[in-house]
Amino acid sequence: MLHKLTLLFPLWMIVLCTAALIWPEWLIFLNQGSIVVLILAFVMLCMGLTLTFDDFRRVTRMPKTVAIGFAAQYSIMPLLAFGIAYALNLPDYFAVGLILVGCCPGGTASNLVTYIAKADVALSVIMTVCSTLAAVVLTPLLTQLFAGALVPVDSWLLFKQTLQVVILPVALGVLLNRWMPRLVCCVMPVAPFLSVLGVCVICAIVFAAHAQSILNHGAELLLATALLHGGGFFIGYHLAKLLGCQLQTARTIAIEVGMQNSGLAIVLAKQAFPMLLLTPVAGAVSALMHVLIGSLLAVLWRIRAPS
Repeated sequence: MLHKLTLLFPLWMIVLCTAALIWPEWLIFLNQGSIVVLILAFVMLCMGLTLTFDDFRRVTRMPKTVAIGFAAQYSIMPLLAFGIAYALNLPDYFAVGLILVGCCPGGTASNLVTYIAKADVALSVIMTVCSTLAAVVLTPLLTQLFAGALVPVDSWLLFKQTLQVVILPVALGVLLNRWMPRLVCCVMPVAPFLSVLGVCVICAIVFAAHAQSILNHGAELLLATALLHGGGFFIGYHLAKLLGCQLQTARTIAIEVGMQNSGLAIVLAKQAFPMLLLTPVAGAVSALMHVLIGSLLAVLWRIRAPS
C-alpha cells in the first residue's frame, strides 16, 4: 500500500501545492524558523538509510558512466539555468532562484522516477550520492560563478548550509544502516513515502508563503523551469548516447540530470538570500515541474522499456 502511495508522487505534489495556493493560511505558519530545514534534513536522512558502504565502493566498478553523469549534472544544468534566466530576462530574485536550482545536486526523487521508468536504479542511487556529496563544494562555487554577477553570494555560508542539511543527515543515515540494521529495517517500509511527503510539504509551504506572487508570476516561472528541466532531460539523454552509453544507462543519466534537489535550493535560498524574499519560489515551482516532466517521461519509457 505504501509503495503505491509513493508512486503517486506527482499527484501529492499537485494536490498539496494547489491547496497551498487556495488556502495558504493552512500552511503559512510552517514558514517559520528552521521547520523547512528540518524537513529537508529528514528527507536526506531517509536517503542515507537506503545506502551502505558497499554502494560507495560500487562507484569504482563503473567509473566512466558515473563520471559522464556527474559531469553532465554540474555542467548542463548550471549553464542552462543561467542561459534561460538571461534569455527570459527574469528579475534578479527569480534568476538567482533558477540558477540555484541548476547548481544543486540530483534530487532523491530521481531514484523513484528511475524505478518507474525501468531504468538502472542502482546507477541512479550512486549518481545521486556522488552529486550530493560534491554539492558541499560545487553548489556554492557554481552559484557564486553564475549568480555572483546579479547579487552578492556568500559561498562560505552556502557551504556550511549544504554541509548541515545534506552531508550530515546522509552520513547519519549510512551509519545507522551499518550499526542499527534492525531499526532501519523497521523504518524502511515507510521511509520512501515520508520522503516524498516531505518534499511535497516543503514546496507547499513556499507556495502558501508566496501564494499571490506565484499567481501573478506563475506563467513566467513555469516556462523557465519547464525549459530548464526539459532541457536537462533532453541534453542529458543525447549526451549519454553520444558518448556510447546503452539505452537504460542513457535514460538513467537523463533522469538524474533533469531532476534537481529543489528542496535544497529552497532551503539555501531562504537562508543565503534573505533579502530576496521571492527567490525560494523558483525552487518550489521547479520541484513541481521536474516531478511532472520526470513522471510523464518515466511512464513513456516504462511502456517502451527494452525486453
